[in-house]
Amino acid sequence: MNRLYLAIFVFLSISFSFGNIEEEESSSKRFEIISFEWHSVETAYTVSIWILLASVAKILFHVNKKFGDALPDSACLIVVGLLLGEVLKNFNVEASYFSLESHTFFLYLLPPIIFDAGYFMPNRQLFENIDSVMVFAFIGTIFNTVAIAITLFVCGSYGLFSIEFSLFEILLFAALISAVDPVAVIAVFEEIHVNEFLFINVFGEALFNDGAAIVLYLMFKKFNDIGEENMTFIDYSAGGLSFFVIALGGVFIGICFAFIASFVTKYTDRVKALAPVFIFVIPYLSYLTAEMFQVSSILAIVSCGIAMKEYVKGNLSYEANTAVKYFVKMLALCSETIIFMFLGLSTVSSNHHWDTYFIVITIASCLFYRTFGIIIECTVLNRFRTKKFTALDQFVLSYGGLRGAIAFGLAVSMPEMIAAKSMFLTTTIIVIFFTVFIQGISIRSLLNWLKVEKAEEHEISLIQNVYNRYFDYTMAGIEDIIGVHGKNTVRDNFETFNAKVLKPILMKSYQKRHFDASQIIRAYTKVIVQDAMNVAPSRKSSRKEKVDPMALEMKAPEKNPTIVADEEFRVDALYKMFNTLLDSKVKEIENALKERQEIQTMLPKTDIDDDYMAIMRSPDNTLRSNTAIYKRSISNPNMLNNNNLPGNNV
Repeated sequence: MNRLYLAIFVFLSISFSFGNIEEEESSSKRFEIISFEWHSVETAYTVSIWILLASVAKILFHVNKKFGDALPDSACLIVVGLLLGEVLKNFNVEASYFSLESHTFFLYLLPPIIFDAGYFMPNRQLFENIDSVMVFAFIGTIFNTVAIAITLFVCGSYGLFSIEFSLFEILLFAALISAVDPVAVIAVFEEIHVNEFLFINVFGEALFNDGAAIVLYLMFKKFNDIGEENMTFIDYSAGGLSFFVIALGGVFIGICFAFIASFVTKYTDRVKALAPVFIFVIPYLSYLTAEMFQVSSILAIVSCGIAMKEYVKGNLSYEANTAVKYFVKMLALCSETIIFMFLGLSTVSSNHHWDTYFIVITIASCLFYRTFGIIIECTVLNRFRTKKFTALDQFVLSYGGLRGAIAFGLAVSMPEMIAAKSMFLTTTIIVIFFTVFIQGISIRSLLNWLKVEKAEEHEISLIQNVYNRYFDYTMAGIEDIIGVHGKNTVRDNFETFNAKVLKPILMKSYQKRHFDASQIIRAYTKVIVQDAMNVAPSRKSSRKEKVDPMALEMKAPEKNPTIVADEEFRVDALYKMFNTLLDSKVKEIENALKERQEIQTMLPKTDIDDDYMAIMRSPDNTLRSNTAIYKRSISNPNMLNNNNLPGNNV
């Protein structure tokens, strides 16, 4: 029987191999059992292969820990892209298979990355530092663009460069080279675990800086299309006004679509599987709508992600929220991986024009003007901020201006009629390589050497959350008493408006049908209910008695020794109850270690936290089988006793 199958397979193979020969010899077409149709799947197959190669490359970097720790992910992917580009070029593969078009970059690869940054943005930290983030992102970008453009234009007027360019052309290049890449910043600073204050300022600036840089790029591109000799005062005024219209228009569109997404997910109880679809499609529609109306699409999808997160999370189940976080991260990771790999590939496939003077002056200008701008901006901000920027903070902000995908995408999309486009593209790639390899690799060692404050790796406890909320209300009350409307008052007013107006409209309100809580919470609930029952009769009797307000103010309450003793008894009983529960939990952990099982926390824990701040400070809540503590516990099962438990030496 096996021989029969083998004979049939050989026959089919021979028929397939000689199919073309028989077609040439015969005037009529023959029936083919198997045919090869590459053109029907060419695009999809090519995209899938690139995603697979890029993902495998990233996995290999992290498998080799020594190599992966030495280089940032972006640098590793660029190296792989360079090597692949050389191989494909030597095999005479068409350049279209490994070149990245600007249309593909801006419509398909960039939106997932920017949405991921907005959706996982720590909103509280962002709005507490909104003044510094906006100054760095908008004023800093404008300053860097103008300063770099003037420097290069003056140098070009003395004939230092091999290709001449106009003022608007060099402004176009300066705008794109001023774009700080959030992908590169996240990749480096998240690995280093810098403190929250530095991270949110660098990350927030990089994110909103892209929107500002693209707005400037589009403005100078229109100026260049009109022509320097045809520009009038009205054109310059309209261009300056368009900067604010494009930026604010993108934010407005993003917020509108965020409300739509929140409102739609409110009614997905009966079709829960469709809820995540709206979370991905509606923000992408905000991006496309902004592109259609020629406003900032980056600011649109960022604003959409920031605004919708709070309401969408409340409308989805725990499982759906986890799925959304994984899918957002997956899309962003795939896009980021492909972009940096194609950055290396494009170095081989693109037409380049090397100009040493132009490259060196551009890199020097980027470093100098960013440092100078950060120092001036921080000096001004420190006069109005409680939390000051130290000299060390200013150095990190200056050194963290990494260029990446945005600058490369804008350089590729430059009009072909610009004579210096090849020189601009080559310089952009070199600047990206310099910031990713030189600054990205050295920044970790520099921060460790300078002993920059790192993020605290701990989860915020319930008592910390309560204390923070109590502190917020206290500060808002103090501002109200002294007649000052500061950020605490603004936050308190927004939370009131959010709770009374927005949440009832955008979030579902439902009553839980079951009480799913731990034993400790249930025990605590019983104590609270008992206290409430004891207080209820005394409250009724107190309503009948009339108390003089002056006497109430003058008379100090006396301690009742019976109540104090009763409270002490309750505390002792509560302690004994908690002690019993903790002992049972310890035994459960010991049994799990003996059986080589993973020890889970009482509440479900996902691999992805809600924002980047939580990702940096959150330790792993599970003892994995490959960790040192797990291996030591297996070799010595008695190691996990009460004395070794964290918190017992408090």
